[in-house]
Amino acid sequence: MSREKTGIKKALLVVFLLSCFCGLLVYNGQASNRIKIITSIFPLAEFAKAVSGERGEVSLLIPPGAEIHTWQPRPSDIVRLSSANLFIFIGVNMEPWLDEMLKGIKNPGLRLLQASQELSLMRRKSIDFQEEHEHELKQAIMDPHIWLDFAYDQIIIDRIKTVLSELDPEGSLFYQQNASSYKEKLRKLDQKYQENLKYCQQRTFILAGHAAFGYLARRYNLHQVSLYGVSPDSRPTPKKLIEVVELAREHKVQVIYFEAYVSDELAHVLAKEVGARTLALNPGANLTKEEVRLGVTFFDIMEENLRNLKDGLNCR
Repeated sequence: MSREKTGIKKALLVVFLLSCFCGLLVYNGQASNRIKIITSIFPLAEFAKAVSGERGEVSLLIPPGAEIHTWQPRPSDIVRLSSANLFIFIGVNMEPWLDEMLKGIKNPGLRLLQASQELSLMRRKSIDFQEEHEHELKQAIMDPHIWLDFAYDQIIIDRIKTVLSELDPEGSLFYQQNASSYKEKLRKLDQKYQENLKYCQQRTFILAGHAAFGYLARRYNLHQVSLYGVSPDSRPTPKKLIEVVELAREHKVQVIYFEAYVSDELAHVLAKEVGARTLALNPGANLTKEEVRLGVTFFDIMEENLRNLKDGLNCR
């Protein structure tokens, strides 16, 4: 091979490597320009992804399968949050570790978006088992499960759009279009719930778990009876179990619900007592590793909840 040909090949190789290097720099520059968004729960992550699109980099703070109320942040989580542009969380008792975690954040430019702010929140009702929940009533515990009201979700989407537009004014129209598209999907989901739960033989559903579905029940004129309160850490007393059994018999309940990914043992105990079946309801605060792998969406979870509610409440 002549020296001339060898020189040409070396020159072409240098050009190729320089092109790759420049392309990598451009890619990294584009990636670094994306708004880094971290959320506390899965629905907020999906909402943020829908609005930000390719202009955002969205991640969930808690790992797959973790329980949001009991999870504890590690130093690496604090470091990760310190590098973000926006942190979206629920507030009102949903993230009990949040205040301490924020004290360790070294990022004065981090924007905080509390999704529950200025929404009409539900207090823990006293109509069921008031004696055993007197301590909760005194503390005026608010229900944080706001994402199970699809009208509230549309308000949250608008707030995410507004904050992203402030952080990235050039993307305002893009965020507006994405928000409008996703809100339309939420409106259709809400309409589907309204239509499918309008005519049901039962309007009371019993949940052998904590009271996670109050907002959903309120929006669709249903009555949630749970074995224990808003906090998943509380546990039912024998007296409460007896009262729930009596209530189930009185209403001729055909299905006892249990929370997905939580032990269904109590649900089976109640179902056996009243001759009912068991079905799952999923609050959807987080995904399992398998659901992440399968690409399960917020809408997938809510559609499954609707099917199980229709079945258990005998809706036509």
